[in-house]
Amino acid sequence: MNKRFLIASGGTGGHFYPGLALGKELRRQGFAVLFVVRKNDPAAQILDTHKLRYKEIDFTGLPRSVNPLRHLKFWAKFFKSLNQTRRIIKDFRPDAAVGTGGYISFPLIFTAHFMGVKTAVHDSNARLGLANRVCGKFADLFMLGLPVDKKIRNSVLTSTPIRSEFADAADRTAVLEGLGLDPAKRTALIFGGSQGAKGLNAASAQAVKELAKTARGWQFIHITGERWFGVIREEYAGLGNIAVLPYSHEIYALMRTADLAVCRSGASTLAELIYCRLPAILVPFPHAAADHQYYNAKILQEAGCALLVREDKNLEENLLEAFKRVTGKGRQLASMRGSYGRLHIPNPMTASKEIVKLLRHL
Repeated sequence: MNKRFLIASGGTGGHFYPGLALGKELRRQGFAVLFVVRKNDPAAQILDTHKLRYKEIDFTGLPRSVNPLRHLKFWAKFFKSLNQTRRIIKDFRPDAAVGTGGYISFPLIFTAHFMGVKTAVHDSNARLGLANRVCGKFADLFMLGLPVDKKIRNSVLTSTPIRSEFADAADRTAVLEGLGLDPAKRTALIFGGSQGAKGLNAASAQAVKELAKTARGWQFIHITGERWFGVIREEYAGLGNIAVLPYSHEIYALMRTADLAVCRSGASTLAELIYCRLPAILVPFPHAAADHQYYNAKILQEAGCALLVREDKNLEENLLEAFKRVTGKGRQLASMRGSYGRLHIPNPMTASKEIVKLLRHL
């Protein structure tokens, strides 16, 4: 009988896209796959696009406030979600259940464990999220995207799966000329996630305007997010070595083309940087749970692959200084690129295949 896998995935892109990559690889190998997602999660639309089956459960995260009504609502949905998950497991009869982080993982891993189904968890970050710390107590296998500072039972470092498009060769000349840029110049790619990032956008724009006076051999691609596109484009008015985009569906081609990235340090972004061996200036999102983006960034910083800049009142000044360190020394970029060899993190492009092997042997 063909093996069957349940995957709980969704919420943020950092939790969803590794699950999506895994689900596609399981299907490619001929296994039956069913996703469990939160009711009304936008991830369902992406699963529809990829023709991957899913079931919705009505669940919400643990309230961060002391409001008793919110806690009552949480517990009502908690028990409802357990019952929904039990029915899904009973109908689908999976050989294994996998959670890829976020609170949506808990009902599946908890229920599957007590129904005798093998369970596995994947956490992409260097600091585990609350849901995965709890799920780990019920998991037969714990897969890590980045090294963590605490010993975890039944854990294996697998890296974080990334989209297959990153393996496609990028035509540097075509990509840069298509943006009105010069293929002969070194190129910095600035991005802050699909929604953009207000502080990072503003500080980057000021730093780039200052650099434009001295770093003649450099040019910039700034992906602002739809919300900040108009404002940032106005900031660059009159400068000719900058391409400003609200969003890009071909971020993989841009990352394969760029000489430097300036970005957040979410786990999926780090996996993409690792695969592309792209030197980076990392600005962790300051409000990430348990400050996990900072600890993610530290791994690349300590290996010499990236510079780490905190988002605080001195962000603009510190970001400019980091830019100058990288753009002012010819050997700095080559050294940072070469330092990726020190990480000893498995290849993110083959992570899905390695995870499938582990799941098959559960």
